[in-house]
Order: sequence, then structure tokens, then C-alpha cells
Amino acid sequence: MPTRELLSADQRARWSALPEMDERELVRHHTLSEADLAAVSVRRGSANRLGFAIQLCLLRYPGRPLRAGEPVPRPIVEFAASQVGADPEAFADYAGGAGRDTTRREHVAEIVRTFGFRAFDGAAYRELSHWLLPIAEGTDQGEALVGALLEEMRRREIIAPAISSVERLAWETRRRAQERVFGRLVGALVDAQLERLDSLLVVPEGEDETLLNRVRRPPGPPSPKNFKDVLDCLTFVRSLGLPEDVGRNVHHNCLARLAKEGAKTTPQHLRRFDTLRRRATLVAYLSERSAELSDVALEMHDRMIGALMNKAEKMRDEGFRRHGKAINEKVGLYARLGKALIEARENGDDPYDVLDELMGWERFVESVTEAEGLAMPANFDYLDFLEAGHHHVRRYAPDLLEAFDFKAAPSAEPLIEAVEVLKEMNALGKRKVPEGAPTSFVKPRWRDHVVGAEGEIDRRYYELSALSELKNGLRSGNVWVPGSRRYRDFDDYLIPKEDFEGVLGDGGPPVAVDTDYASYLEERKERLHEALTEVGRSVRRGELEGVSLDGGRLKISRPKKDEPEGMDAVTRLVYSLVPRVRLTDLLVEVDSWCGYSGRFVHLKTEEPAKDKKVLYAALMADGVNLGLAKMAEATDDPRITYERLAWASDWHVRDETYQGAIAEIVNFHHRLPFAGNWGEGRTSSSDGQRYQAGGRKAFTSQINARYGREPGVMFYTHVSDQYAPFYSKVISTGVRDATHVLDGLLYHETDLGIEEHFTDSEGYTDQVFATCHLLGFRFAPRIRDLKDRRIFTVEKPSRYPDLAPLVGGTVRTRQIETHWEEVLRLASSVRTGAVTASLILGKLAAYPRRNGLAWALKEIGKIERSIFYLEWLKSPELRRRVTAGLNKGEARNALA
Repeated sequence: MPTRELLSADQRARWSALPEMDERELVRHHTLSEADLAAVSVRRGSANRLGFAIQLCLLRYPGRPLRAGEPVPRPIVEFAASQVGADPEAFADYAGGAGRDTTRREHVAEIVRTFGFRAFDGAAYRELSHWLLPIAEGTDQGEALVGALLEEMRRREIIAPAISSVERLAWETRRRAQERVFGRLVGALVDAQLERLDSLLVVPEGEDETLLNRVRRPPGPPSPKNFKDVLDCLTFVRSLGLPEDVGRNVHHNCLARLAKEGAKTTPQHLRRFDTLRRRATLVAYLSERSAELSDVALEMHDRMIGALMNKAEKMRDEGFRRHGKAINEKVGLYARLGKALIEARENGDDPYDVLDELMGWERFVESVTEAEGLAMPANFDYLDFLEAGHHHVRRYAPDLLEAFDFKAAPSAEPLIEAVEVLKEMNALGKRKVPEGAPTSFVKPRWRDHVVGAEGEIDRRYYELSALSELKNGLRSGNVWVPGSRRYRDFDDYLIPKEDFEGVLGDGGPPVAVDTDYASYLEERKERLHEALTEVGRSVRRGELEGVSLDGGRLKISRPKKDEPEGMDAVTRLVYSLVPRVRLTDLLVEVDSWCGYSGRFVHLKTEEPAKDKKVLYAALMADGVNLGLAKMAEATDDPRITYERLAWASDWHVRDETYQGAIAEIVNFHHRLPFAGNWGEGRTSSSDGQRYQAGGRKAFTSQINARYGREPGVMFYTHVSDQYAPFYSKVISTGVRDATHVLDGLLYHETDLGIEEHFTDSEGYTDQVFATCHLLGFRFAPRIRDLKDRRIFTVEKPSRYPDLAPLVGGTVRTRQIETHWEEVLRLASSVRTGAVTASLILGKLAAYPRRNGLAWALKEIGKIERSIFYLEWLKSPELRRRVTAGLNKGEARNALA
């Protein structure tokens, strides 16, 4: 019989112990009312009054009575004693002695009768199990389920039993939830579909691997051949005939967990699962794999079109450089010729005689021919060089258009019509674009290449233009693909409208602003007006430290270095005292402090790794980029083999376990009193650090003009004011840092209470200003060339004449009002995790300029940026604080 345990020994001990609480938590949970004090006052003696009060406090939080001989944290005793007027030392008389156990039980029974607490009996068990079932369908994390149960018991005033009983209840409910989920995934399938699922685990005759392993093959770098391989795999998955909405009634967390299990479990191991679980796991994996393959194919298209553009631009630039000397010579020649002709006209000489004398007619004709060969396109546009790459695109484009059902917003419908025209041409083998084909989607830059002087359409440029706009449309959300995760309909990312209407009527959305638009605008307008008035007055009087507005031009001096002289010498001295240690010893010692290895739990069983040495070695191989095979060769421990390292890496090491382990380390560091010397853990900064990729064939590597033409990857890291890197992720080098700022603030698992966040200019946009404000974070970027930026007013700019050179216009409040409910819905979707902040902000950033929601968010951002801009001008302390915060992130990057 399987064990009914969900918690590790450490977790069980933590949930069983009485909690350590700070003053604020004591006030919240253990403040006694007048009725409570009246019930306490009738007890005889200080010890009994204090003991009765503490029992009442503990039954309310954490929700269980005091056990015989159990020590009570001193702060709880002192806080209760201060309320009942007793000496805290009197509690020793209540807690000690055999006879006192009878008194303790009598007091508990009296509290239950007086205050209406309930026992954990069969009825309570069934009631709680029914309540927990939908939660268990969304998560199988044992600690989360146990924590939810204990919290609900407190709410219902059910006395919590021993933690083992709570654990068994959670385990049994989770088992029932899993069976319900399995049934939902498999229930709609017919026998033929079930047989096809089972056949995935069998090696077909004449083959050397199962069909499942074929589906799992990695995609490879973007290329027409790999694109076709991905489509072949996607076509096969679609041929299994799984319903498109197969996971609709399953919580996305549960579906994702099952999919991960299906991705990692070998076919042999899957065959050992019971039938229902095996089929449900395969359905979940294939459902996710179908969406993943769709995203991979569309991402390949994006990357290949981008590479084509980069290549054309490079051809143009290289051609110009290659012929630069010859072009310069021709320019010099024609300059001399032109000068001679001008002088000839002024002197009345025959220009042909001058030409013959200077270079001769035949040489002149030759030079004209040479100049024609050297001449670049009139507008120096790299689009002229795209034609050579059309054959490369044709190797995959017909398959792309045929494989996906593209949908579009009304503004992009002409593009979808063009896609249909291209599909029809491909199907019929036509080479000429038919008359009347839509061209309104063609951007002005492309028009001269697509449409000729006589109105004829160039097939190659028409197709290239359509494919380029398709890429842009998918990025922005104007075009979407059913069945994709990354490129689905924008509205599908957000909380459903009907659900959000319920949220509006049930306590309001989880945002940090007044949800009534009129009240919100009035408060921000007043705040902005006060800042404008104060800064304007200070500018007029010349009272801004380090800031001047001279002749309409803003000047801001650099903040002085906030550190005493001689710090470099002190730094070198401190470093000389730090011992050199082996990385392996460091892993082991830090784990002994905070137990981070316990967060690397098995994907299925949630058990911590049994062999920590193997886990450490797998982490080491990952951390120093050595690889598992070389790590196995580098160690002299016979237990650390490649097979064991691979097993630990596959089942214990993944993004979420890394994040949990980082949280353990950061939390331990945060609790250290010494860490308070650097900060309180309430501010943070974030920045990207680029690493060059091993080669151009890596699917994750990308080219960005800012970093040169060598491909690479970007790690974006959030660092607290205590120097702790509490969140890190790999991001695209082709996307601005600002897209990912909020991810670290929202999705870290640490105890840090981040209130203010710093970035450099790459981390700032008006939409990030807006979203941070809506979610309750103070955003404080160090903006490059701030003197060239403009502030915006809600009222007429003429009200602030002293700041006239800095004002760029007024905020379009009507736009915010029109889309206010959509703004709240978007912020709520981000806060609740319905969509990640980076995904939705990336979509909004790519939206057309006049998209209503994106525009409204920018207008809110203008208000918040203007308020921040004005505070930056008047507060040297803010400027120093931001600089210091960013320096901490840069110090971490230097170490990395």
C-alpha cells in the first residue's frame, strides 16, 4: 500500500511547531476582545488566567491547543500576559506539573463550549475533503494542500488534529482529484483513439524507437529542413485525433505537471503505469506538445524572416564597404569633371573639348558603365537585396501557410486575404499574382518593390512582404493561431470577461489603485499637480540641488559617490580575509545552513533527492556548464556515474525546483542580521547580462544589433538591496529588458517584500510604469538622456509656465476612461497569474500605435513617469538611491 505522506520530515516538523511571530503578526492573530478578556478574568490565579488566554490564542492561530509539555514562544506569552495583566513568568506554573495537564484539557473543553470551536470528526473530514478537491485538482504540492487545509480549519473554527491526520486527508483528496483529472482527459476518447495512444509506446516493426520518442525529438536550429521536421511531427500528433479542447476542464497547473511527467518518463516506465493514468499522462503531454510544436514552428518562421532581413542588410553594407574605394574614386573623378565643366561654361569654352582634354570620350563612357555597377539603390534600402533570399523562404513558406489556420483582427484582415491568395497559388502551381489581390497590407517601404509602375505585382516581393507582415502580426497579437500557446488570441490570455465581472462585484480586482475611474484620476491629477507646482517653484527660485533649467535646457549633475575615502583599500583587505573554498564544499555547507537541496523534489513523488552527492554533482555540472558526461569523468566517486547524474537532472532539476532552492538561500540570507547592513530587502534592481552562444546553430541563441552580429543569450536577473539574486531567467536578446521587469517582482518565491524597483533605460517604458503602479510597485528607473525627455500634464500646460520647456503635452484621459475596465482586467490577469507579465507586455509593446488598450496603458504610464521625473529633479536622495541600487546589480553581474 502506498504511503499516505505528502510532507518531508522537516516540513512536518515545521507545520507541527508553534509559529514564531513578529509583533505585527501577534497583534493580528492574538489580540483579545472584551468578551475574550471577560472569559479569562473568571479563572482563578494568574497562571490559570494566562494559560487560558494562551490556549484561546493558540486555538485561533495556528488553530490547535497547547500540547502537554510543549514550550510556547516567549513573544506569545508576553503579548498574552500584557493583555490579561499577568506576569509572564506565571505561565511556568501553568505549563509544568502532571496535574496541570488535566487543567489544560479542561480549559480547552471550556473554550470549545464557550467560543463555538468544532472537533475534527467524520463530518468535518468529509466537509474539508469536499472543499479541498478543486484545489487539489490545481496543485499536487503537499505543503500547499496541507497549508490550505489548516487555513480553512482556522476559518471554520475546526480544531486541527495532529499533522499526520491533516496529511492523510490531503493525500486522500489529492488521490481523488487525480482520478477525476485522469477521467476528464480520457473520458471523451473513443476506442480507436485509445488504441493509437497505446501504440505510441511500442516500437513499430522495422524501426529502432517508439513513436513517442520520435515526437519528443528536439527541434534543432531554424532552417527550412528543421521547420518541415517540426511540421511532420505536429501533423502526426494532430493525426491522433485528440479533441482540441481536451484539457479545457483541467486546471492548467495540473495539465502542465502531467505534461512534464509525460515528457520525461520513458516509454518503458509509462507502460508500467495503470491504464487510466498512462493514457491521461499521454493525452496531457500530447496536448501540450501540439501547442509547443506550433509555437516552435511559428518562432522558426519569425527567426528565419529576421535572419533574411539581417542578411540583406549585411549584403548592402558589405557591398558598400567592398566598393568603397572605387566609389570614392568615381566621386572624385566626377567632382573634377563637374568643376571643369562649370569653368568651361563660365569661360565660354566647348564642354566636349574640356571632356576630351580631361579624360577622353571613350574613358568617360567606360566610367559611366562602371558607376552604374557601383551605384547602390537610390534610397540605400536593404529590401533591394531580399530577392536573392526568396528561394530559401520558398522551401518552407507553402508548408507554413498550409499548416496553420491564421486568424486576425479587423485591421489585419487584408493580410489574411493575401495569405489565402498565396495558399491558392501554391495549390494550383500559379506563378503570377492574380489581379485584384489585396495589397493594402503592404507597408509604404515595401510598396515600390511589390507594385510596379504599371500596377503589376511582383510575386517574390508580394510573398516576402506578406510573410514579413505575418511575422509582425503574430508578434503583436493582431494575428493569432488556434491551438498555439504563445500566439493565441489576445483576449484568451486574460481572465474571461464573465469571470472578471464577478470579480468586480465581489470585493474588486486585486490591484493597488482605486478601481473607480473618477476617484483614481482625481487622486493622480492632484498628485501630479502638487509635484508640478512644487518643482516649478523650486526651479524659479533655483532651489533644486544639482539641477538647473538654463535657457530652456535642463542640466542634472551626477550624484556624488556615497562612500568614504579609502574604500578600495578596505575592500582589498576584506577580500584578503575571505578563505578560498572549493565549490563542492560551498554547495554542501550552504545546504547544511538552509536545506536548499530539499526543494529539488522528484517530479512525480515530490520526494527530495536521496543521494545528495549525486544531486550536488548534477547542479555543479549545470552551474559551470561542464555537462553530465564530463562531470562523471571528473569525479573519483564510483557512485557518481553519467546514468545517475542524468536521472537526477531529469527528475529533480528543473526551473521550478531551482527557483524554490534559490528562495531557500535568499530567505536564509534575508534573515541574517548582518544582511540588514546592506538593506531591508524592500528594494531591488534588474539588468540583463549577455553571454555569447557556442555557435549559430543553437536554437536559443539570437542576434541583436546592440551586441554585434555574434549570436548569444541573455540572462535577466533581479537583485535585492541585500545583494541577493532572487530571480533569474533566460530572455531573448531581441526583446527589450522592460518586457521582463515585472516577472521577477511577481513570480519570485522568496520572503522579500519588494516595494521599489530600479532599472536602467533598457528596463523602462511607459507601459511598465503603468503596470508597476497598478500592481503596487514603485518603479524608479535611471533614464538615459533624461534632460531630453518630456513630462505630461493632466491640466493645461499653461498653468505651469516655469516648466514650459519640459512639458511635452497633456495626457489623453478620455482614452484611459474608455478602456479603464480593460486596464483593470489586464492588471488582474497579471496579478493572479492568468498570464505572465512578460508575455502580455511583449504583446502590447508590439501592438499598433492606436490599439486602444495599449494606448490607454501608455497614457497611464505618462502620468506615472511624469510624477517620477519631477521627484527625480527635486530629490538628490532618490537619485543616489537608484544609482546605489543599480550598482549592486552591476556588482553581481561582474561576479558572474
